[in-house]
Amino acid sequence: MTTASTPTLPTSPASERNKAPILAELLLRLPPTGHALEVAAGTGQHAAHFAAALPGWQWQPTEPEAAMHAVIAARCAGLPNVAAPVALDVREADWRMPSASLDLVYVANMVHISPWDATEGLMRGAGRVLRPGARLVVYGPFVVDGEALAPSNAAFDADLRRRNAAWGLRTLGAVAACADAAGLSLAERIAMPANNLLLVFTRR
Repeated sequence: MTTASTPTLPTSPASERNKAPILAELLLRLPPTGHALEVAAGTGQHAAHFAAALPGWQWQPTEPEAAMHAVIAARCAGLPNVAAPVALDVREADWRMPSASLDLVYVANMVHISPWDATEGLMRGAGRVLRPGARLVVYGPFVVDGEALAPSNAAFDADLRRRNAAWGLRTLGAVAACADAAGLSLAERIAMPANNLLLVFTRR
């Protein structure tokens, strides 16, 4: 008797590498229960990994590319605390959820692979949907004024800008100022592997 093989889901090598280090930092900071929204969930690797390790958290993955919704749903199948993925363009004025209703907004590797107005939309939206004291957690590479840029990040930045002139590594100062204008304060800057940062903002 033969059985059909399980289809191989698309996988991001970067997400596979960084999911464990990011989760380790989240576990140090998050309470046992809460409601989270993930922006630009992509292949769903982070959603599946984090939700499995945080069973008291309700996780809502979002992804602007509708074609990836089935991938996220398949990867998170069997996790009762993961909702069906929904489309979200962070630049939209209405994220279609109540204000001050979330304990966490999480996004990885979006800020540098999107136009600047996406970062502005992320901050405005997070400022609306997070409860006071709740967190926005942003992961990725950044340029820090006064600090040398790692050669690998400089090459990555140049490649991004060749691919799309609206993309590229953002300065930490510009991102923090954008967050501040939306009522979010930079509370922590955590060094991560491969010259990335985990930025933790809190809703004032």
